[in-house]
Amino acid sequence: MAEEIKLSGVLSHLRVVEIGSSAATSYCARLFADFGADVQKVEPPAGDPLRSSAPLTPWGQSPWFAFLNLNKSSVIVDVNDPEAIIHLSGLVEDCDILIDGRDVASADCPSIDIAAISRRHPNLIYLEASWFAHDGPYAGYVATDSTVRALAGLIKLVGPAEGPPVLAPDFQTGILSGLWGFIAAVSSVLAITQGGAGRSWSLSIFESSLTASEYLMSESVERSDVIRRMGINRFWPGFPLGIYETKDGWLGVTTVTPAQWWAFCDMLGLSQLRDDPSLVFGKDRLLDAERIEREFIPRLRERTAREWFAEGMKRRIPLVPVPTMSDLVSDMEKRERGAIVPVQFGKEEGLTAGSMQRLTLTPPTRGGSVPNPGEQRAAASKRRRLADTGSPCSTSIETGRQPLHGIRVIDFSMGWAGPLCTRTLADLGAEVIKIEAVQYPDWWRGVDRSPAYVQSQMYEKTQRFCIMNRNKSGITIDLTRPRGCALAKRLVAKADIVVDNYSVDILPRFGLGYDVLKSLNPRLVMVSMSAFGTNSIHRECRAYGSTLEQGSGYPGVVGGPDGPPVMSHTAFGDPVGGLHGCAAVLIAMVHARSTGQGQFIDLAQVECMIPFAAPWITMQSIGGAAPKRYGNRHPQFVPHGCFRCTGEDNWIVIAVTDADMWHRLALVVGRPDWAADVSLNSAEARRCIENEIETVIAAWTLSRDADEAMSQLQAVEVAAGVARMPIDLLNDRQLKSREFLQQTERAFIGVHSQPSMPIREDAKPFPIRTPAPTLGQHNGEVLSRILDLTDADIAQLVKENIIGTAMLSEGGLTHQEGVGQND
Repeated sequence: MAEEIKLSGVLSHLRVVEIGSSAATSYCARLFADFGADVQKVEPPAGDPLRSSAPLTPWGQSPWFAFLNLNKSSVIVDVNDPEAIIHLSGLVEDCDILIDGRDVASADCPSIDIAAISRRHPNLIYLEASWFAHDGPYAGYVATDSTVRALAGLIKLVGPAEGPPVLAPDFQTGILSGLWGFIAAVSSVLAITQGGAGRSWSLSIFESSLTASEYLMSESVERSDVIRRMGINRFWPGFPLGIYETKDGWLGVTTVTPAQWWAFCDMLGLSQLRDDPSLVFGKDRLLDAERIEREFIPRLRERTAREWFAEGMKRRIPLVPVPTMSDLVSDMEKRERGAIVPVQFGKEEGLTAGSMQRLTLTPPTRGGSVPNPGEQRAAASKRRRLADTGSPCSTSIETGRQPLHGIRVIDFSMGWAGPLCTRTLADLGAEVIKIEAVQYPDWWRGVDRSPAYVQSQMYEKTQRFCIMNRNKSGITIDLTRPRGCALAKRLVAKADIVVDNYSVDILPRFGLGYDVLKSLNPRLVMVSMSAFGTNSIHRECRAYGSTLEQGSGYPGVVGGPDGPPVMSHTAFGDPVGGLHGCAAVLIAMVHARSTGQGQFIDLAQVECMIPFAAPWITMQSIGGAAPKRYGNRHPQFVPHGCFRCTGEDNWIVIAVTDADMWHRLALVVGRPDWAADVSLNSAEARRCIENEIETVIAAWTLSRDADEAMSQLQAVEVAAGVARMPIDLLNDRQLKSREFLQQTERAFIGVHSQPSMPIREDAKPFPIRTPAPTLGQHNGEVLSRILDLTDADIAQLVKENIIGTAMLSEGGLTHQEGVGQND
């Protein structure tokens, strides 16, 4: 059985049917295909509308569609065929997972009775995606990727301080929500293997996008006065945190800790900045950013990006060259690791983004082909129905349990990415035990180690830590001590999953590398969420979420044609890496449940950002031309942009996706002549007068409140979304109506808002069971329950400072020495 799974794909026993036309559901299904599932994509005779998504290759094909649909089969279902409903119902009856994007775009898919099919097929896993779900004031809104990102707080903080905010290309929400959909579906597969039944999920693309906003939402509660748009490649709370020109190429720079700032100044010979006590912390440097940049930018231009990268590695500073698409295409390491893979679609061959879930025992397929309409792939192996893979004791399994009930996770991670991975596992029912140390707690509790900070227990008062670590138990163990390491090994021996996002050498240095741990627990799944991968030539590079975006090449496709590469987030790589890490461990758990074999997952977080640049990688590999940068315009939708509204710094994003929507917009803005002019029905015709169109729209929006303008446009079904600030989301009427923000009480900070998952099994979100732990809160309970330690044993550990409940201001291995390098 194990060899069969390894050869044919760990998910090869699954049949997935994908209906509708949605990037979110297509990406979700693509992730199944990467690991061998038989994915049947249902299309109308003319094909999925996404086949025409721009940019287009010389043969008129869509690289975005190619990325989303690698290694699937295509089934044509004609809604006009009298047998269409019977045909589609038969496909669904014979599948394990139905992924439904019809609420985003129906793609002329027939209506079928899914509830009736589920009654006949109780193990069916059903996932339905929509822009905003079916309830709440936004439920009927028309949308695009950019209008949803605007509403989700992902646009307003990017760009020049004076405006307008800068729009990244239209591929973010599909990837974020596709990952969430995949997590829901695979967790359901795991539940069925333990004797559970099928599950039905709803997925909100809007709420999925908030995964990248929730950190700033929480920070805004106390810092709304300083969280604002500050300029291109400038973000709160760090500085410098951006992209800078060098002698040759662009360099991503991030300094978070005082040690990194001092090292950066030493590298550039700027002792006067290093020795200025008012510039120790990033938030203080940000107040004087213009003066500081005048000092260091000329120094950076003296050497190349590659030379600075090498220097940064020596000095443990998070620096990284910002690659071009040409650099990515020629990067042999990324090809060898499977981050960039070959793709064939039609008569064209090129490269695209591969699977970032780098399982080492049961790896994903590397590259492949995209189906023509109606084209079937050869079956990889004889399929087992999911119903045949359940536990033999299925009749005794309690109904109503969360899908990951019974799975134990040891969480060695810090910051955002790793804790998001484990928080998601915890939210879905896994038991997660977070391990910190009083000498080196999670750095999201704060990097200030001063006596005043420690004695006032400020490390217990950061909301960002609280939102990322709910539903977990928290213990402290000093891993630098042999006895502490022995305790960790005993816990791992009784766990299913280990997650870490330290530097690649930290756990092995403590004797906790995978080779050691698998000898204690052969069924253990362990994921290392490092920046570049455990075997990368850049494995020692220090990195944060900002470094990951910078190093992915994605900023090179954002912004105007003559501007610098543009970052679209303060730490975009963190939430993206966290979701990829969660997806990876769930896939590995499917294999572990089937075979008893664990495995190591070598997740490189910088690679997890590459899918956002997938279309341009393909275009570069086929045509060899640098990608065209559209700024706030769009290669397919005209008009498309971010327009100022009345009041201070108020903006709205508007996108016209077809001729009918164009007619409605023209009438709203007072140009019935445009609506009547049939020569403007095509986007390319409108592009000839795009400046004039934008001028008219800008005059119309400037006389209106942003929400008023959105309401008027949505009333006539024109895609529009107000550009929200993160703090605005705390009072967003859609989120309130869906109870997305749950109120949780915790020691030291009291009642605070917690974001829910964007996946639901019913009308209510999954409840938050427990708040984030205080430091070492569950030492006694966990160590006695799992390891059978006595009260005397635990007291001795406290006496020796191996465990504890109060942060130490000195001693131990600090964050500055490299524990939390990836966040």
